[in-house]
Amino acid sequence: MTPIYLDATPLIALGAIGELDQLTHFDGALIVIPEVRKEVTTEPARTNLDRLLDRPDVQTVPALGNLDDDYAMEILGATTVTGDVRLVAAVLAHTDADEPAALVSDDRRLRTVARGLGADVTGTIGVIVRAVEEGLEETAAKDLVRRVDQHGLHMTGELRETADQLIEDAAE
Repeated sequence: MTPIYLDATPLIALGAIGELDQLTHFDGALIVIPEVRKEVTTEPARTNLDRLLDRPDVQTVPALGNLDDDYAMEILGATTVTGDVRLVAAVLAHTDADEPAALVSDDRRLRTVARGLGADVTGTIGVIVRAVEEGLEETAAKDLVRRVDQHGLHMTGELRETADQLIEDAAE
């Protein structure tokens, strides 16, 4: 089963509106690493994340050992170990072992790095599109995009149009 590492950005965006269950439409093991969990500090996202982590189909990883944090820090130009560093190190560990890995993040830089390392990458909009592919109605998905936009993701008009088109395509 492919590990799907969750970054703080979609956890905050979907958690702020009580829609973290949309993440469960992916085929793979959802993983929230401790460094990322610490980054989700705003309410109600934090409480909703705690509820998500109580589900048996979501994994929390107490510690990711044997990861090359130094190399991940070098790749990101970081000086300390952060959630992004640990996510890149986890992706590296999988791709170096010729194992699949996926990342859900809205951080453009982190997405670019993870994709360059061989991970499958998506973001909050991709989560919503996947939910449509799994049965969420088109109008509900578009409403979800508007709610995410109103509560912190702050999409450009172009991104919102792209999201609507992706939703329409997935609904067909």
